Amino acid sequence: MALRDSHVTLAHGGGGQAMRDLIAEVFTGIFRPPGMEDQARLTEAALAEPGARLALTTDSFVVTPLEFPGGDIGKLAVCGTVNDLAVGGARPLWLSAAFIIEEGTEVALLRRIVATMAAEAEAAGVRIVTGDTKVVERGAADGVFVTTTGVGVIPPGRELSASAIRAGDAVLVNGVLGDHGATILAARGDLALETDIRSDCAALGHMMEAVLGAAPGARAARDATRGGIASVLNELAEASGVGIVIEESALPLRPEVVGLCEILGLDPLYLANEGRLVLVVPQAEAEAALAAMRARPEGEGAVMIGRAVADHPGQVRMTTSFGGSRIVDMLIGEQLPRIC
Repeated sequence: MALRDSHVTLAHGGGGQAMRDLIAEVFTGIFRPPGMEDQARLTEAALAEPGARLALTTDSFVVTPLEFPGGDIGKLAVCGTVNDLAVGGARPLWLSAAFIIEEGTEVALLRRIVATMAAEAEAAGVRIVTGDTKVVERGAADGVFVTTTGVGVIPPGRELSASAIRAGDAVLVNGVLGDHGATILAARGDLALETDIRSDCAALGHMMEAVLGAAPGARAARDATRGGIASVLNELAEASGVGIVIEESALPLRPEVVGLCEILGLDPLYLANEGRLVLVVPQAEAEAALAAMRARPEGEGAVMIGRAVADHPGQVRMTTSFGGSRIVDMLIGEQLPRIC
């Protein structure tokens, strides 16, 4: 192997042979992008369909720690970008990946992150086709930052939009909530917490295709990342001009997550997720959508948690287990920093 260094140095970002060795052995040697030009040249039969549209999204990932139970920053980068495309109705196809690497980062860690990204991309049915690498001085970053851009195709006739939500629609989620936020909090080790919780990080493209086949009248979907489902529900209510009511007793939460939140004074509704979405469908299609989700590993815990209502437009309320009602506001600030 040409790359003999165990840690990244500034020379690996200098544009010379050291940089070429790092890119060849850690990145392109694993991603195997088509060609070695300065841009990806993309073709796809779906683009020729009359009415097909391109979908484009970009995101940056800055999680601490870089590796955690259930994933790492590489898995987050692929899944997060795939999910941003999928919840808009797009079929994810291609990704770019740009890395900012702090001087002193272990090359072995980089290899693990890149290998995870390649495996997740293959499982999600997307290709990492281009990217970039920069090395910054020690202390100028926190190990590794990853920015990914995703491109997908929205088939003709498919339109998901919060503005389409109507009173009476069902509000669904595809599994237990808050696992990612709880996992990251425990993995940091600051609070001497011991837990078996693992991040829910997962790519949801295949599941969304199954759902849209089973429930073609689906109104809108959002992946519930930073700010949790509470923030997503508020975004949907505000954009649609309807109210949303959720049932506390229907929320799929692990007792460990609830207990952790009680100890630390957190609200699990605001905990980040990385493999969970909120889906709004006509009530008549709710059971079909749930069945489609439950048929996939990433949706086996899918449940209906509430409904859209004509009352209190733009506001989210929760019916509590005691029969009361409380307003669920948008998250102000951040419960946990550096979460994804």
